[in-house]
Amino acid sequence: MSSKDKRRHVRTAFACRIKIAHDSIGELLVKTRDISDGGVFVVLEPEHIPPVGTHLQGQVQGLMEDAPVLMMEVVRVEPAGVGLRFVQNE
Repeated sequence: MSSKDKRRHVRTAFACRIKIAHDSIGELLVKTRDISDGGVFVVLEPEHIPPVGTHLQGQVQGLMEDAPVLMMEVVRVEPAGVGLRFVQNE
C-alpha cells in the first residue's frame, strides 16, 4: 500500500440505487459508483454534497425488500460525489 493510499478495504465497482437522508439535503435517491467492506461512494450533484464529517442514513433500494438502514459518515468529497464510511451502531 502506498503512503498516499489510506484505504483498508478493496473497492469494487458496483452500481445500485441507494436512498440517503439528512436534514441538510432531505431524502435523495442516488447511484453508487463503488463499494467496499468499509463504505461506499455515491454520485451526487454538487449542490447536494454535504461536508466531510456529516452523518447520514442510507438504505440500498431494489436488491432486497427490507434492506437495513445504515448510518454513514462523509469522509471524502469529490466533484462527482462523496465517499461514505459505514458507521457502527454505538
